[in-house]
Amino acid sequence: MTNQPYEPYEGYDPYQQQAQQQWGYDEQYATQQWQGQTWETQTHAPVQGAAAPPPMAAGGETAYLPPQPYEQPYVAEQQQQQQQPPQAYSAPSAAPAPAPAPAEPDTGYGPATLAGNARVTDAQRARLEGRSPIIEPGMQPALLTALLGLLLAVAAPISSYALVVPLVILQAVTAAGWFRLNGMWPARQGIALAFLGGVTADVAVLVAGRDQAPAAILGPLGVWVLLTLVLQLRSHADPDTRMYGLMATVASSALAIIATGYLGADPDTVSVGAAAVAVAVLARALPLPTPASVVVSLLAAAGAGIAVGGMTGLGAKGALIGASAAVCALIGHRAASYDYPSRFVHFTAGVALPLTAAAPVVWILH
Repeated sequence: MTNQPYEPYEGYDPYQQQAQQQWGYDEQYATQQWQGQTWETQTHAPVQGAAAPPPMAAGGETAYLPPQPYEQPYVAEQQQQQQQPPQAYSAPSAAPAPAPAPAEPDTGYGPATLAGNARVTDAQRARLEGRSPIIEPGMQPALLTALLGLLLAVAAPISSYALVVPLVILQAVTAAGWFRLNGMWPARQGIALAFLGGVTADVAVLVAGRDQAPAAILGPLGVWVLLTLVLQLRSHADPDTRMYGLMATVASSALAIIATGYLGADPDTVSVGAAAVAVAVLARALPLPTPASVVVSLLAAAGAGIAVGGMTGLGAKGALIGASAAVCALIGHRAASYDYPSRFVHFTAGVALPLTAAAPVVWILH
């Protein structure tokens, strides 16, 4: 059987045949084959004036389905693309790489939080990585400690009332720094209670005199321990929280009251001890390895003790006082460096604890 050429029928559009040949596909595959009755013959009335399609041809040939009106823009677009000359392919140029963001300076502190500490802390991460969770206060808190120590050393020979001024500052910073060092903030009642204990001990020493300093210091200490215990028993918090608050408040009150030892010691001893602490903390802040830094701090404190002791008449005893005060100051410095403390801790506990920890030694060795 030979294929008969396709004869145009009424309504045949030569433009559609030309577009069909330009598209490059065969008429046999481009037309749609219909079998049986369609939904158009049942639900829609025939359009008036439309040409009837030719009947189904035998041998598998099908009728041509006229294209819909929405296909006309697509045909014109295809013709324009074929008429345009081919362009050489060029590889897309790579987008310029964004400039790297400037690296933030590593301050050693974790990011500040406003709604609690729900993330993994730097101390916990350091322990998991096998590192030490210690950050030393640095040079700026050391300078403040040295300044406060020099104020104590200069004010002590003047009078007891002149010594009270830097001493009260030391007690206030000690009370605030200890609570924050233990992660308890805000703790206004505990801080106020501890500071009030230190001020009470100061007043007791000023009234009783240096000769009665032991009783004037230990008396308020016992009273404040009992007062803290009573206040914690009246708290409605859970037992663990009350025990934690009790220990923090007692320790902060004890430190603030023990700092009154500067007021009960001999003025010359106070000058030697405070100057030795100032020099020891400055030497400890130098960028040296820890063992070397500790040795240099002790030697510098002993030298400062000898120098100030020579001016005050203590002589060689100043070296012993200076070295002993430096040992206690380094212990307080180490306590303020524990567990990735914040900047606030460094500028409170990091400033006050070296001087506060040295107060009992100065008081005992006077």
